[in-house]
Amino acid sequence: MKKRLDKIFKAPWYFVTFAAYPVLALLSYNVFEVRYTAGICPLVISVAAAAVFFLFFRLIYRSWHRAAFATAALTVLFFTYGHAYDLISEKWDVPHLTAWMLGAWLALSALALAWAGRRKTRFKKAAVGLNIVSLGLVLVALVQVIWWSVPQRIGGGPVDDRAPVQALNVPAGQTLPDIYYIIPDSYGRSDLLLQAFKYDNSAFTLRLREMGFYVASCSQSNYNSTDVSMASSLNMDYLQNLDDDFQPGHIGRGTLWASISQSTVRYELESVGYKTVAFATGFAWSEITDADVYLAPSPVWSEMTGFETLLIRTTPARHFEDLGWINLDQIDGQRYRARARLILNSMDELAHMPGPKFVFIHIISPHPLFVFGPDGSLTDPAAFLDENRRYTADSYTLGYVNQAEYISSQLETALSTLLSKSSMPPVIILQGDHAPWMQTGAGKFKILNAYYLPGYNDLLYPTISPVNTFRLLLDVYLGADYPLLNDTSYYSPVPNIYEFQETPNPCLNP
Repeated sequence: MKKRLDKIFKAPWYFVTFAAYPVLALLSYNVFEVRYTAGICPLVISVAAAAVFFLFFRLIYRSWHRAAFATAALTVLFFTYGHAYDLISEKWDVPHLTAWMLGAWLALSALALAWAGRRKTRFKKAAVGLNIVSLGLVLVALVQVIWWSVPQRIGGGPVDDRAPVQALNVPAGQTLPDIYYIIPDSYGRSDLLLQAFKYDNSAFTLRLREMGFYVASCSQSNYNSTDVSMASSLNMDYLQNLDDDFQPGHIGRGTLWASISQSTVRYELESVGYKTVAFATGFAWSEITDADVYLAPSPVWSEMTGFETLLIRTTPARHFEDLGWINLDQIDGQRYRARARLILNSMDELAHMPGPKFVFIHIISPHPLFVFGPDGSLTDPAAFLDENRRYTADSYTLGYVNQAEYISSQLETALSTLLSKSSMPPVIILQGDHAPWMQTGAGKFKILNAYYLPGYNDLLYPTISPVNTFRLLLDVYLGADYPLLNDTSYYSPVPNIYEFQETPNPCLNP
């Protein structure tokens, strides 16, 4: 066994692991945003390309070890280019940085190839060390991907085993209403939008009231980030009460994400005959891919995924944008538009879809990327970013207001369609998950929160928060007995998302 291992680790296969590591490392860093499957295609391409170069250099150098070193060296230089470029551009203002960086990269590549061909250098002895180091890097990245992306447990019911679950008491023969849970990401409360962005959306909220919605004038989200807020609302309790994984000292999100797709609300509704309908969002943690009906834009195989565009930005290929050969921001933007339009154009289909159904709609707007003008015209998401690819206060305001105006008009049309085309009055919740970016204090939590609860709007109140949404809904429509909780908001920073600090609602604490 020892001889076999010795033989394996003396073979020059480290070029494969060096080719795999950049993809896995980037995937592990972004595992909170993308599914692990996003890395499969670029991983295969990276390893396959490395294999081609390895065989090519084998012909040039007539040595497997020299070919492995040359391939590994070029791979490392290729995938570290973008990181070095970003680091230098953030720290120093270097004139003609692109020319300097490309020149340095070509020089280092030439030096590596020359070194690989240097006869006095022996690469055979280095194979064991390079194999071990590169394999260790791959294993660390792989473990991180698995650890943070795979749910800690999935049972037959809600992931959070302390989540409230009751046997619903639905009278025999009662026709159950369709339930639409629509979350326009980062949609703020009217008073906040007017104060922070000088954006008056009163015409939209007035129209909601005319359609029969109750608009909670003092509502706040319970948390300041999307996945945490969504997990709480869909499990009808504060995260602190649900699971030991949601306590200070933990930063993992595997259980958190599973509690969104396998939530108490979904479990309760499906137990009495509801089918779940969900849409693609582009964010793995808010996609209920095992829903009874899962709707996603038709794939366009010629376009790259968001993870692939991010990976390209770590390489010299990022400068293809400068030459006008590709536009990575427009590729990202087109995906955002496609998903938003699919949702907005599906309302007639949803209204006529046999029920009862629970329709979960997380629409990534007016949250960035900013891809729509106020009239729905296409905008370049890169136009709102500064030279460091960050939003300034002015650019964020402009992009946010543009998108909020557009999405408000589209939501008004969508809601009108649902109300007019449904065979019986549906239940609709239109609810922001958190306030827009760049707010402070209670401003981080002030959200749009509107309800269409036929026959029960009188039970709503100005400060109702998402944690009580489905408690009230299940009580009045499905015979549950969930007492309402105190409406409280908690701030938590990234990455310590479970270190909650209570933030008072000024409406409750004038």
